[in-house]
Amino acid sequence: MSGASQHPHPLIILGSPRSFTSLVSTMLGQHPQLYGMPELNLFIAETLKEFVESLGGYRQIQLHGLIRAVAQLYSGEQTLASLAMVRRWMVPRLEHSTADVFRELCRKVTPLRIVDKSPVYALHGEYLQRVNTAFPNAYYLHLLRNPRTQGESILQIADGAMAVLSDSVDYSTDPPTVDPQLSWYRVQRNIEEFLQRISRVRQKRVLGEELLNNKERQLRAICAWLGVDEGDTALEAMLHPELSPFACLGPLGAHLGNDINFLRSPALRPGLVSCPPLAGPLSWRKDGQEFRPEVLAMAQRMGYA
Repeated sequence: MSGASQHPHPLIILGSPRSFTSLVSTMLGQHPQLYGMPELNLFIAETLKEFVESLGGYRQIQLHGLIRAVAQLYSGEQTLASLAMVRRWMVPRLEHSTADVFRELCRKVTPLRIVDKSPVYALHGEYLQRVNTAFPNAYYLHLLRNPRTQGESILQIADGAMAVLSDSVDYSTDPPTVDPQLSWYRVQRNIEEFLQRISRVRQKRVLGEELLNNKERQLRAICAWLGVDEGDTALEAMLHPELSPFACLGPLGAHLGNDINFLRSPALRPGLVSCPPLAGPLSWRKDGQEFRPEVLAMAQRMGYA
């Protein structure tokens, strides 16, 4: 049975890791008509059983968002006791499709509208198509960050391990060079190709730097696009992401669910977000190379200079 008509259409935020997705999704999720989730990651698998079984080893952290969300929604708290409840909640649902699990969460927060940001969705077209099949009327916010600052930021995570795990390696050099522009380009290309199949009414592209440097105007524009309240009360709520129940480290065993830097400091920071020019050597390359032509062309087409 399709649940598409039983709850508001979800908002899915698409973007690369370290592209303000944790902050922006939590800001939007504080809107009185929306409900901001941590990273659910559900659509990387067909069933909940496949989802859980696929996330072994270091990938277990990709379960944290779902665990925290279920704990909060079904017990009203995120504690060691509620985490045990989540395990019991999962057992009878293991054969359910991940789409049905997501629909159940949507119904749980109705009349609010779920905001989900799971960067892993944009890594593979099949994940994005799984979202579209489950929610043919979902809305998509394509959130971008300058590829220079996004690359520098992702290289700070575990001494570049995250970039390596995302296959951002240039093997044409000796030794190979970790180069995050490669994954930035692949992710944006995947998102662009997917959104070509989505009604323009249900998609919006936003430069993260513009949103954070012009919060009031940009947030009101997003609200207008979604058809939700654009008033001062709603705006004020969105300016306090730190009030989200997921804007902090969770209990042992489910302490993440969002970018750890955001969880440690979720409040909006004063000052402007930098957006450096695209031209010039890349700080992470020792050979003085600049952005590849295809990366430069894409970034310029999306609004960077």
